[in-house]
Parts: sequence; structure tokens; C-alpha cells
Amino acid sequence: MSERYLVTAALPYSNGALHVGQIAGAYLPSDIFVRYLRMRGEDVHYVCGSDDHGVPITLTAEREGKSPREVAEYWNAHMKKTFGRFGIHFDNFSRTSTELHAANTQLFYRKLKAGGYMVEAASDQMYSPTEGRFLPDRYVEGTCPYCGYEEARGDQCDNCGRWYEAYQLIDPRSKLTGGPVEVRQTTHIYFDLTQFSDRLREWVLNQEHWRVQVRNFILGIIDSGLEKRPITRDLQWGVPVPEPGYEEKRFYVWFDAPIGYVSSSMEWARDRGEPDLWREYWQEPEAKLIHFIGKDNTVFHATVWPAMLMGVREDGQEPYILPYDISANEFVNLEVVVDGERKAMQMSTSRNLAVWLHEALDSFPADSLRFYIAAILPETGDVVFSWRELQQRVNSDLIGNLGNYINRVLSFTSKYFGGELPKPEELTAGAKEVLADFRELENSFDRKMRGIRPREALADLLAMGRRANRFFDASAPWKTRKEEPEKAKASLYVCAVLAGSIAYHATPYVPFAMEELRRSFIGPMLPVRDIRELPGAYRVESPKPLFKKVEDEQIAAAEGRLAAAAKS
Repeated sequence: MSERYLVTAALPYSNGALHVGQIAGAYLPSDIFVRYLRMRGEDVHYVCGSDDHGVPITLTAEREGKSPREVAEYWNAHMKKTFGRFGIHFDNFSRTSTELHAANTQLFYRKLKAGGYMVEAASDQMYSPTEGRFLPDRYVEGTCPYCGYEEARGDQCDNCGRWYEAYQLIDPRSKLTGGPVEVRQTTHIYFDLTQFSDRLREWVLNQEHWRVQVRNFILGIIDSGLEKRPITRDLQWGVPVPEPGYEEKRFYVWFDAPIGYVSSSMEWARDRGEPDLWREYWQEPEAKLIHFIGKDNTVFHATVWPAMLMGVREDGQEPYILPYDISANEFVNLEVVVDGERKAMQMSTSRNLAVWLHEALDSFPADSLRFYIAAILPETGDVVFSWRELQQRVNSDLIGNLGNYINRVLSFTSKYFGGELPKPEELTAGAKEVLADFRELENSFDRKMRGIRPREALADLLAMGRRANRFFDASAPWKTRKEEPEKAKASLYVCAVLAGSIAYHATPYVPFAMEELRRSFIGPMLPVRDIRELPGAYRVESPKPLFKKVEDEQIAAAEGRLAAAAKS
């Protein structure tokens, strides 16, 4: 019987293009995971959407002389197109600037207010005398009061991940003008997170399947003392606050953004003509909700968002499930060649020091990029994206291992046996041994993939390729095809079974190539352990190489673009 999964990927701000740090943090690992679950017959609902209400959007709009909506609409469309080129297809990719989402956010607010979790209070906020207005936290930057990072945002430090109020920054300044800012009082609504401390701690302690670093980090945050969090800001762009006196304020982006997951599912169900279908994934207790995020979003997804769900469901009318797992990946840095020296540097989108996905897709096949990023996914620690390493991994592991094996089997079968491989009457001891080895690797792959460790699962796939190549070499069909053609065909038949398994497990990583393979490789592309009775035959028709070698010239050009950005 299939299991039901609800999988979300972090909502990207609709103020710029997608870069490889975001892809490695949330979108590729979630896509690989979802593809695999669906291949295994599981019931999966996969949603995302653009976060249209963040201050980054208003900053971009002011800089470009456009309205926030214009900026959000442009980048929402751009991201949809880029995801499609990369092979990522959500069940629904929505946006947080829809009327449906506004109504949904206001409903969450009303329920939490009715539960006694919303309080009004005066607060200190940064004010720019030269601009004559209160500044939202992301309009303020300065030095982090905890780690000393000098370009910390006004709400959270990108370096250490700690939360704070903007007025706690050392030497705060306006992000727009660079001018001084001062503290003044304003009134806002707060979400009383402190009331959920005990419930959250008990819930996190029970999540023994979480990644250790995520679980320990959140327990540390809870034990250090949760605080009331403001949910409104002095803004004109965002979801309106349904309270008198708050006409000039909007909901703070962190409050409405996670509700965007729900809104995206509701939109999907509505567009299907089944408006209540979303409830099967969000409110049925057997469903598993899994969030894929970068580590800078961990606090919101593992404390604030679960507390919101706990509070909203208390009246029994909206029995939301809590997250089953929060797959928070670490950061991606870049290897940059500066004056002949290779250095690991932090990405900086403001300086254009990033690998933009749409630009990379102009120069490299999607499968090559997917394969390399999957190989370095930051599952347990920060990683470095290196164009030189991409070349080595693609040419050696993807082409030299997996691609080489499939090409050897298909081309040899097509050239010498007319593309036909009938099932032999008996299997040799060597064939039985390699099939048994494959079953072990397949089981290991399955455990790691279901444990949301696609990078580790990829290592099992590469092990399958190496084991299959050894069997091909040991069978030596190039020697037996003349004197013992039946023996050669029998060994190639087993090689085809192995190729089908490799193709099956490679599909979540390199879907474009495996779709192309289906046109020339006719037979079950299934795990060995799933083939109850070996098929009667395999057929090969007009095989072609699946992957292209990454050339030195491509790498030199890509490294040159990064070097130019680093020097600017």
C-alpha cells in the first residue's frame, strides 16, 4: 500500500534569478526525492511558489523604479521557466501575492488571535531621519551582535543564523542610502511563541529521524528561550492586516510565507476542480509533510511554523499535520580563480558573484549540472561548487562510469547481435552473484533515498556502475562473440538487466538522458529486486551516447565569469 507525502520546497524571493546555492539547498534534493517516491508508487503532492512579499522585492522595485508587483510577476515567470529547463516540475508553483493567499493568511491570523496567541505592543524600530520613514528590518544592515559579521541583515545574520531585532545591530545603517538610522517607537502585533515552548520541545525531541544538526540546533534555540515575534511591519506591500488602525501596515513576510505552502495546495486543488483535495495532504494524519530548505530557514520551519500550525488546529476545524521532517541543507560556496589562485568564496548576489542557473543552462546540459550538484549536496556541512570539479565528476563518474557501461552494452548488442538479447535458459554463477550484489546496492540506495540523503544514494548508484562494468569485463563478450556467441548473448542479457537497474536509479538524477535511453533500450528499466521473473528478451534500437564530455574551453569560460565578478 502506498504512503502519502506532502513535499514542499522553500519559497524563493521573486526579486532575482535562481542560483546554484538555492538549487542545492532545496530544489534539486526535493525533486530527486519526489521523483524516486513516485517511481516507487507513492502518493506525492509537491508544491512551491514565489515569495512575493519580502523586503528584497521592495528593495529591487525601488532600485529599478518599478512596482513590487511588476518585479514579482517578472521573476515568478523567470523562475518557472528556469525550473522547467532544469527538469523540476512542481504540482503547483504559486505565488504569495494572490487573493487566495491573502485570505488564507488572514484566516490563520484570526484563528491564532482567537486562541490568545496574538498581542499588541509598542516596539523599537529603526527610523531613517533622512528618508523620513520607518525602515523594515531588511532595509537596515550592520554588524551582527553575536558573531561580528559586518554585513548582517536587520532581522537575521546570514553568517551565524541568529535572530535579533534590527536595533541590536552594531553600527546600523540604511541599506538604501548608507545613512544613519535611529530607534523610534511604533506599534505592532506579536505572535506569542513563548506559549509553545514546552510543546515544541517535546515535539522536536520525538523527531529522532531528523538530521542530527537540525534537531540539536532547534533544541538549542528552544532551550535558550523563545520570544514573542512581531508579525506586522510598516510597509505598503504585503498582505493587509485585518485590524483597525493597521491600514498602513502589512503582515511581516515570515508570517505569511510558510502559509504559502498551504495556499499553493489549495490553488492546485481548486484548479483541478476538487477544492477540498488539498486536505488529504495537509490534514490527514497518515500524510508525511516534508520541508526542503536551506539552513538559514531552519528556525522558521522548525519552531515558528509548527507553532502556527499547533495554534490554528486547536479549534478542531483545521486539523493541520505537523512537519514529519525538515531537510535543511547547509550552504554552498564557490571556487573562484583569482590571479591564478583558487579560493573558496562566499556567494554574493549583490556583487553578481554567483552561478546563476539560467546562465549555466545556456552552456551546460541540465543533466550534467544536476549530476554534479547532486554529488556535492550540502547534506551535512557547507560545500564548495567548483567548475573544475564538475568537469572531473561528469567526465569520470557520469560518462566514464555510468554512461560508458550503458553505451558498451547497447552498442555491442546492436553491432554484433542485431539488437536482440533473448533470455538464456540458465544463469551462470557469476551472473547470479552480480544480481545478488545489485540487490544489496539497491536496498542501500532505497534506505538512503527514503532517509532523504540523495547524495549518499548517488554513491550507491555509482557503485552499481562499477560493479556492472566489472561483470562486463569479466564476461569479455568481445572474446566469446565468435566462438561462443550464445555465451556472449547470455552475459549481455544479464548486462542488460543491470543496465535497466542503473537507468531506473539514475532517472531522478539525470531524467533527460534516461528518457532518451527509453527510445533505444526496450525492456524493463527496474531494480533487479523488483523483477519477479526475468523478462523474455531485451531489444536495442539505434543507440547513441547519452552524455557529452565537458571540455576545457567550457570550464575556462565559466571560471572567467566568476573571476570577473570577484574582481568587480
